[in-house]
Amino acid sequence: MPSTPQAPAGKQQRTPRERARAQTIADIVELGRKHLAEHGAAALSLRAVARDLGVVSSAVYRYVGSRDELLTLLLVDAYNDLGDAVDAAVESVPADDFKERFAELARAVRAWALREPARYGLLFGSPVPGYRAPAERTTAPGTRVVTSLVQILDGAHRAGTHRAGTHRPGISAAEPAATAMLPALAADLGAIRRELNVGVPDVLLARGTLVWTSLFGAVSFEVFGQYGAGTFSAPDELFEHHIAVLADLAGL
Repeated sequence: MPSTPQAPAGKQQRTPRERARAQTIADIVELGRKHLAEHGAAALSLRAVARDLGVVSSAVYRYVGSRDELLTLLLVDAYNDLGDAVDAAVESVPADDFKERFAELARAVRAWALREPARYGLLFGSPVPGYRAPAERTTAPGTRVVTSLVQILDGAHRAGTHRAGTHRPGISAAEPAATAMLPALAADLGAIRRELNVGVPDVLLARGTLVWTSLFGAVSFEVFGQYGAGTFSAPDELFEHHIAVLADLAGL
């Protein structure tokens, strides 16, 4: 007679009640995604979610205590979905091909955003009135993409293939006279370097910040239609141009 599967060492199997609770919360989040796409974040309503779930609103509040709690669950869910897509794209490229790893990261961000415009808007669009995301729950998932970017830059730096500071006259990564960091900014960059455990020097880390914000700026312009209808008939080609320019700026 086959033995009963055992929980991994150090982990306990969830009880049927715990599994049922987890499934109900997952169902609420799934319906929250649907309502987000149809009505927007500001109009999100737990009562409407309860109606679609087929229960009274008081039942939903036993699992998700408020609209703000549902927004937080949706934020974490979206950040992790985006992070998973980026991780899979980056890991599909050889570890020493830093330029292509960056390119795949950028393409994955754009593809996810175009596929999930409402969820992208929740993450990077206008703030929801009256809602403040709890940092202790959203910072880690919310920084997955930029952490992946910095790790690519750090990998190139450690491998000695980082070109930033050597292919442009007058700028040196070792002694960036043209881009000297003021003490307060240098302290901020040092804190980031320690937090992420990377060795990227200040000038390259600052450029990485510009690459990060430029990437999401380009994606946001496309997702939110800010270029204007008909301005660019070849958005894929435009984005590939952006990738090339940003990779050059990052020295990849």
